[in-house]
Amino acid sequence: MIELGEGMVKHCAGLPLAIVVLGGLLVKKNYSLNEWQKQAEDNGEMAEDVVEGYLMELMERYMIQVCERDIATLEVKTFQMHDLMRDLCLSKAKQENFIFVVDQSNASSLSSIQRARRVYAHDVFQINCIKSPMLRSLLFFDGYPTLDDALFQKLDGYFDRYQDNHIVLFAVLGSWPPKVEAAIIFGELEVLADLGFKGYTTDSGHVPNVIWRMEQLRHLYLPYKCDRKTKLKLGTLRNLQTLVNFNTKNCYLKDLINMTNIRVLVIRGPFQIKDFNADDSYKNPPIIEGRYLHSLSIFNDKGRIDPRHLKHLLSSCVSVCKLTLGVEISELPEYLNSSSNLAYLNLRMCKLEDDPMPTPEKLPSLRALDLIFLAFKGKEMCCSTQGFPKLEYLRIGGVEGG
Repeated sequence: MIELGEGMVKHCAGLPLAIVVLGGLLVKKNYSLNEWQKQAEDNGEMAEDVVEGYLMELMERYMIQVCERDIATLEVKTFQMHDLMRDLCLSKAKQENFIFVVDQSNASSLSSIQRARRVYAHDVFQINCIKSPMLRSLLFFDGYPTLDDALFQKLDGYFDRYQDNHIVLFAVLGSWPPKVEAAIIFGELEVLADLGFKGYTTDSGHVPNVIWRMEQLRHLYLPYKCDRKTKLKLGTLRNLQTLVNFNTKNCYLKDLINMTNIRVLVIRGPFQIKDFNADDSYKNPPIIEGRYLHSLSIFNDKGRIDPRHLKHLLSSCVSVCKLTLGVEISELPEYLNSSSNLAYLNLRMCKLEDDPMPTPEKLPSLRALDLIFLAFKGKEMCCSTQGFPKLEYLRIGGVEGG
């Protein structure tokens, strides 16, 4: 943080007013390394950063209250507001046609609404009832056991009717059907910014290779499992900030390097580097542009990951402050020995043979540590009296020795 501060002061070119303004901005950043890095980056503000700034202003005016902060980044995760403030917001949203919440009692009124921009549905309704060409957000919440191809055909008809649609958010926050071939319609939503297949299912669904057309996509939540036929090209998604459930069986590893704005990456399933140069790892091309990547999770409950491939992946992750390893590795990667930014570490299914504590206890910024679900196969773990200088949270459970 000292180096970041010195660099920012240098950019002020000795101007006292500029330094005072910079100090005023940083004093509100909760001494979070992630927040200081954001301030130091001279790359323009993303929409999410602007929104976060507005939320911080509302918080400082006591119009909303913080419920929960991220243990690693100290960023606000959830807010709450007084009932009166909530009623005011809902009233204003209705007045401005900001949100239309659909249930069985009012679904029929959709046909008379021409300016609805955001539709949130809790019950099954006729998608063709939506008559608004201005629709930008369409969300289906839990409770869709009958979300089958018939509904997707109705969606297909809707999008055919409005070829010039501007939908930027489409998500199903519940169970997707085993087959979603009708999701080919998503290829028409080229301005989509958020696409979510967030329902947990044990079945393997098929996702057609059309997502690459959505070049404005910022957040992509792939299905928990895809069938063998699914092979997605994602190299055109240069604006992507969140990618969940990526693997090298259903996606192309070479596409990751194009995602220069990626902030959150979740790898679930196989991760293999083809034609890997084991003799000289420095000759292997980088996997990812990790300048903005602050959260990395790796899961594979059906196999190991080659430690050389893991080492090469982590070598580009210079700014990660949240790391989850849910894969058998037998020993901790050397990467952790120099992870000065790491604030949260979650180890599960690692089946570590040696005591893991000597490594994380030396991490200068670590505030939370999880050792769960067969993270450790041994019988004893020891911590030194000077270890874990910043630790606030420790959870140990489900280890074989415990």
